[in-house]
Amino acid sequence: MNIKDNWLELADGNKMPQEGFGLYKVDGQETMTNTIKDAYMAGYRLFDTAQLYGNEAEVGTALKDLQLPRNEIFLTTKVAEENQGYEQTIKSVKASLTKLQTDYVDLLLVHWPIQRAFFETWRAFEDLKSAGLAKSIGVSNYQMIHLQYLATKAHELPVVDQIELHPLLTQKPLLKFNRDHRIITQAWSPLGRGAVLGEEVLKKIAAAHGKSPAQVILRWHLQNGVSFIPKSIHAARIAQNADIYDFKLSESEMQQIDALNNYQRTGREPELTYEYNRQY
Repeated sequence: MNIKDNWLELADGNKMPQEGFGLYKVDGQETMTNTIKDAYMAGYRLFDTAQLYGNEAEVGTALKDLQLPRNEIFLTTKVAEENQGYEQTIKSVKASLTKLQTDYVDLLLVHWPIQRAFFETWRAFEDLKSAGLAKSIGVSNYQMIHLQYLATKAHELPVVDQIELHPLLTQKPLLKFNRDHRIITQAWSPLGRGAVLGEEVLKKIAAAHGKSPAQVILRWHLQNGVSFIPKSIHAARIAQNADIYDFKLSESEMQQIDALNNYQRTGREPELTYEYNRQY
């Protein structure tokens, strides 16, 4: 198994790379193009952007200039809070497709749950999928309560839930809920924005395998069966993050990493975002 060949099957029958590449805070056309080129050469095929990142146009230009085959690329974008609501969602997604220079995205996500347009946004997602503008639809930052609420009116459930997930925030109950409902969990901030890399237990496990702490964490995600999207603009780090398929963590090592959980978020609290209709 390697990064190029490792794909997960979604509940709708489509497939998605288990390890993808995050484009948050990748800015500037030259940096974007070089970063995507380095990632593609390292084997990444999933590229994750969002309206909120303000770089969809740069992503589209990079993919066009690099002449990467569209059928080899799995492209994700997300609808921002300000663009939620039925009409605005459809309008904003069409604008995103224009910026991305593509007829469709492989995965369209609601970036954050908000009370103001909770069901209307998802209804737009279902219609965008029916129209072929999105191959698969999912959500981001939805907790169990949001998924249960959505299920009361949705015609189809999300196939992906992208959440903050790392050894300091393992989210085990939500992972189990998603598994039980055939929702793939995808980890953003899979390395905890670096907050976890200094943990002694990770250094010890890394030394035992001849790997870095970051590689150990990514392997932990891999063996947990979740998708994950590390990011970097440095070619060496991009390649290193993809080089996690030649070793395996023991059950004891997996449990030691699980034990680092202390419910520590680096991002926003989803329920407060839902209540305030924005990232407060």
